[in-house]
Amino acid sequence: MPILILCLVIILVDQFSKFYIQSMMNLGMSIPVIPHIFHITYILNPGAAFGILENQRIFFILIGVFILLAAMFFYPRLRQEKFPLKAGSALLLGGAVGNLIDRIQTGYVVDFFDFRIWPIFNIADIAIVCGVGLIIYTILFKGRMQ
Repeated sequence: MPILILCLVIILVDQFSKFYIQSMMNLGMSIPVIPHIFHITYILNPGAAFGILENQRIFFILIGVFILLAAMFFYPRLRQEKFPLKAGSALLLGGAVGNLIDRIQTGYVVDFFDFRIWPIFNIADIAIVCGVGLIIYTILFKGRMQ
């Protein structure tokens, strides 16, 4: 059950943050938090990470649905796995669903964390990267984990 709660929390925080950004900022607006280092910049991303595969809405929706179906299929097995794999799976799923909601609604993903030397991203993206990292860590070090 904690896996589902973590997944739901990621989705809710992601969607709330995107709603807040869209409500409080105009598209393209940038607010310096630490000038020249970190800004909150509201953009709509039609692609994936780094803007790759721009305007491939159907492809991204299919990938999101595939991740959702895979999670439903593997969920019964996941209950017996170690915590990092459970948490990584919840983060990955929560992030994927957060971005999937955007793609279904508008065809774009709302991004806003802008470190100026990296493409702009959002909370769902952070969850996906952390989730995949935990999954890889678990797979590589499974025998050494308690």
